[in-house]
This record gives sequence, C-alpha cells and structure tokens, in this order.
Amino acid sequence: MKIKDIFERKKFVFSFEIFPPKPTTPLDRIYSTLDDLKGPSPDFISVTYGAGGSTRDRSPQIAIDVKNVYDIESLAHLTCIGSTRDEVVGVVDLLLESGVHNILALRGDPPQEAVSPFVGGDFSHAIDLVKFLRERYGEKIAIGGAAYPEGHIECDDPIKDLHYLKQKVDAGVDFLVTQLFFDNELFYRFVERTSIAGIEVPISAGIMPVVNKNQIERIVTLCGASLPKKFVRILHRYADDPRSLEEAGIAYATDQIVDLIASGVRGIHLYTMNKAHVARKITSNIETLREGFVNDKNNEEALL
Repeated sequence: MKIKDIFERKKFVFSFEIFPPKPTTPLDRIYSTLDDLKGPSPDFISVTYGAGGSTRDRSPQIAIDVKNVYDIESLAHLTCIGSTRDEVVGVVDLLLESGVHNILALRGDPPQEAVSPFVGGDFSHAIDLVKFLRERYGEKIAIGGAAYPEGHIECDDPIKDLHYLKQKVDAGVDFLVTQLFFDNELFYRFVERTSIAGIEVPISAGIMPVVNKNQIERIVTLCGASLPKKFVRILHRYADDPRSLEEAGIAYATDQIVDLIASGVRGIHLYTMNKAHVARKITSNIETLREGFVNDKNNEEALL
C-alpha cells in the first residue's frame, strides 16, 4: 500500500524512523530492533540513508525486509546528491520489484570529504529528484518530502523556504514529514503558513525523544532546532542522571504528541534513534488516543 492511501483512509497516522547500523556493525542488530518495533503496530517505518550515503548499500534491503518480513509498510529514504539518474533508477526499480512503493525524496548531505560547494551527480536539490521520480514512475510510487517548521538551516528566509516547499509539493510530493522540533507552537504556525501557501498534502510531525545529553549537541548542530525553556530546564536538572533524563525525555515527547493529537495533527513520525524500548513506552503512553482515532473512523464509515 502507498502511504498517501494510508493518510486518505486514516484520521491519524503513526510511524517510526530507523537507521541502518554502521557498515562495521552486524545487521542482526537492526532486525532485533524491528522485532521490538513490530508490537506497537506502526502504520509505516522509514529507513534512512547514513550521512553522506555511508549506509546506503544497506538501506534498500532493510526497507524491503520491513515490508516483506515484518509486514509493515516501508518508506525508503532516497538521497540524490552525488547520484546519477541510473543509480537512482537502480535503487527504485529494486524497491518496486520487492513491493516497496514509498520513497522519501531528499537532497542529502555531501560526502564528508567533499569540498564546498559540492558538485557531482545529476541532482542538485530534492525537487530535482521529485520531478525525476514522478516523470519516470508516475503513480507507481508515493513520494514523501521533508519539511522544516523552523526553516531549513541553509535558508535564512522563511518566506523563500516556504516557496521552495510549495514548488516541491507541486512537483509531485504526496505527503510531508517534518524535521524534529521541541516547541509545538512552531509547528502550528508552520502548518498555518503552509495552508495559506496552498500546500494541501498531509503533514506528519517529526518528534524525537531526547534520552541523553549528547543528542542535543548533535541536533542543534545538524538542524538548528530551538530549545524551549521547559526543555532546557529538564536537561539541566537531569544532565548527570541518565536514567532520569531518559524518563524525562520520554515524558516530554509524550506531552508533545498528546498536544499535537488534540490539535488535529494528521500524523506523528517518531525518530526512534533505534531505541525500541523508548518507542514502545511512548506508544503505550498514547495507546488510548490511537484507539480513539480508530473508533472514530469506524463510526464515520458506519454512517456512510
């Protein structure tokens, strides 16, 4: 099933993101994680590429196994920077032949050893990949795109950033998944702006439970996410108490999700960081709310 159809059939879509282990780490580790993530019954699981494509050889196979071994819809990340059209076709054809019909089209990061500005491959931006995929594969695939509630870290003009997003959607994106954020008000303002701009595809909110202090430095460096005062207080209070910080991080993410659901969010995409026990706790915390959406949908269908 294509993910755009899941959004059409369900009032609320709940999904996970995982990443492949490093090339030096046995693949068994990710399958152990998937064993634990199957229980919460996500609507789909996305599989990332590594930074600079460092794990891209493993990503398609894991995405295929999510679909065919675990019987969960799979969203395969596909970064295009430094790639040729033939390389992209090779990956997408393999996915389609294996029953995976969902692609998250991303620019990706240049290789770590690359000089700036990086030049290489047939694609410069995610929109180039979206256009190519839509032209070549039509409706055989569902295409997801990334969105940035606080704006892309490389674009200092929020209006221009929204303009680029609209162009990407118009080029063929079926749904959006946002970058992580810790302040829901930023997300609500972003959704309001997308509506004004005429962006009508479903938007899934990206939530990352922060369970150790090392994550924060990486997050701020990579995506520039702002940290609300409430969040900073939690970090200061539990910085030297890893167990308490994990519990506080789970609680904070749960509160975010409950508020988002109450406000009518179309989907939650949980960045699991391959920590299945964290994802399971959060899923358990919101289980009643998820069941409520299923019952609401069933009641609506009974009236038709």
